[in-house]
Amino acid sequence: MVTTHQRGQMWTPLQSNDIRVIRHATVRAKLNVSSAKLFDMCAKGVFPKPFTLVPGGRAVGWLEHEVDAWILNRKGDIEGEVA
Repeated sequence: MVTTHQRGQMWTPLQSNDIRVIRHATVRAKLNVSSAKLFDMCAKGVFPKPFTLVPGGRAVGWLEHEVDAWILNRKGDIEGEVA
């Protein structure tokens, strides 16, 4: 399976072995936020909402490259505010 994701300004193929689903605790650690803050960010649409891992199940996750892209975009937004 080949999909695409954004690295910098260029779209490159995403190999299936590059796809990694990360769970709530890992996302919290990457963002250094509490559970409540993560849920609040998702509810407000500030951060991508998770998807269910199994249809009808309760377990959710995020694609790691999407979380990483959000972090990098946020970094750019902050640098733009300072300039």
